[in-house]
Amino acid sequence: MKIIVLIYLAVIISLSFLLFQDPELDASIQRGNEIYADFCVTCHMGKGEGVPYTFPPLAKSDYLMNNREASIKGIKYGRQGELTVNGIVYNNTMDKLGLDDEEIADVMNYILNSWGNSSDQMVTLEEVEAITE
Repeated sequence: MKIIVLIYLAVIISLSFLLFQDPELDASIQRGNEIYADFCVTCHMGKGEGVPYTFPPLAKSDYLMNNREASIKGIKYGRQGELTVNGIVYNNTMDKLGLDDEEIADVMNYILNSWGNSSDQMVTLEEVEAITE
């Protein structure tokens, strides 16, 4: 009986997340998925796992979740130099991808809500526009 109740509760909680997700965020995540597949997957891999000591992971990334502005800036302008993600030091270059600000917001929303990452706050176009070199 306890197992049935636990399964029932798990289903209800899962459905509540699906039913109450912001439709604007959901659309942004879908667009971001396509952008990720076109621009990011080569280095950060299909499940955001990266390549150890070469390309940092985006999945369950402490850096990504704790450095939102720097993460957006890295996508917008590129970045180089040392970066510590999940306790591993990376020292590589990420070139500017040539994405517009809306595409950057979409791909950030995708990676902030994929592979074990979860963000309560949607990345907006205005937020990306406000970040300068």
